Amino acid sequence: MTDARLRHGRASLALSFLVQGVTFALLVTRIPAIQDRYGISDGLLPVFLAAVPILAGVGSVATEKLVARIQPGVVLRWSQPVVLLSLLAVGAGGAMWQVALALGVFGLAVGALDASMNMLGVGLQRAYGRSIMLGFHATYSLGGIVGASLAWAGAHWDLPLVVSYLPVVALLLPAALVGSRWYVDQDPRGRDGAGEQGGAVSFAVLLPLCLVMTFAYIGDSTVSNWSAKYLQDVLGSSEELATLPYNAYMVTTLLGRAVGDFGVRRFGAVAVVRCGVVLAAGGFAVVAAAPGAWVGLAGFTLLGFGLCVIVPQTFAAAGRAFPGASDVAVARVNVFNYVGFVIGSPLVGALGDAWNYRGAMLVPMVLVLVTLLYARSFAAESDRYGGEHERPRTVDVGRGGNEV
Repeated sequence: MTDARLRHGRASLALSFLVQGVTFALLVTRIPAIQDRYGISDGLLPVFLAAVPILAGVGSVATEKLVARIQPGVVLRWSQPVVLLSLLAVGAGGAMWQVALALGVFGLAVGALDASMNMLGVGLQRAYGRSIMLGFHATYSLGGIVGASLAWAGAHWDLPLVVSYLPVVALLLPAALVGSRWYVDQDPRGRDGAGEQGGAVSFAVLLPLCLVMTFAYIGDSTVSNWSAKYLQDVLGSSEELATLPYNAYMVTTLLGRAVGDFGVRRFGAVAVVRCGVVLAAGGFAVVAAAPGAWVGLAGFTLLGFGLCVIVPQTFAAAGRAFPGASDVAVARVNVFNYVGFVIGSPLVGALGDAWNYRGAMLVPMVLVLVTLLYARSFAAESDRYGGEHERPRTVDVGRGGNEV
């Protein structure tokens, strides 16, 4: 095992996160166009939207079983092309059953992809001996910005979905396949068998991290699904201004993740997560109390800085908590990513209709604040990576298992 192999593995995994960010953004930002293309009614649309994260959860659970027999890198190598091709199928189909099948395959493959990507990230972080998970998620945010920009261009020029998707898939699919040659998996000698891993992961220990993941994605889905409507309908913004909160949120998510690893190395994961929680709760409070659209926009922008650190650190904490069964722990925590996504949007919508949308914004704020109760779950003896806290880098990934 060499430093060069670790660097190549890190770059190839970052590319995978980037590709997935582009792909997912191209799907979710063109939902109105997909609805129009297939004639999906407003009543049926929520069924389609809920089915994708539910199937993704199934895919994540299946990946937990798969990685007992094959390396996560193999799962990622083949699930990413399936995600890209199913995106293309969404744009190329013409019948309702075709889009249903394409979205179903997309959901299952995304679950496998998300789980295996984060398994590899946790393994690489352990090999490096310092925090690098936020950097991987920063490339995902960058991909989301690129994908949303490409989707805007497609909508602006009124391009058919297949015309928008085909060049992107043609470019990213071979790039992902070539990059997958350098994935670095955890040393098989350090991984337990399927039954042993499953038994080694205590749900009681993992539960706080599962709740944190759920609360974080309830907050994230609130921004992605309700920020535009909130700014326009509650704060009286123009239609153009209402498109800005999500973009601002993605930009601050990228910026926060780009520097977040340095914060973990300097101050530790617990301090960084607590800071993120306070910033996120403050963002929701600003949104709920905003007297006008620009203040509301500032609140959604602040939310990006807060929420961005929580998810990557939750995966990292799961891996640290169960070093002999980190793949299983990551796969199980990943399921609650989709739980939060499924719950978040309907929860805010129902509260907004029954009460009011300002009050509804306080609910994800309170849920995010609950994370403070579980902040110690992010602690570990080696969570303060870097500088005087950096531990010896003993590689536990790949086939070598030698010291770097």
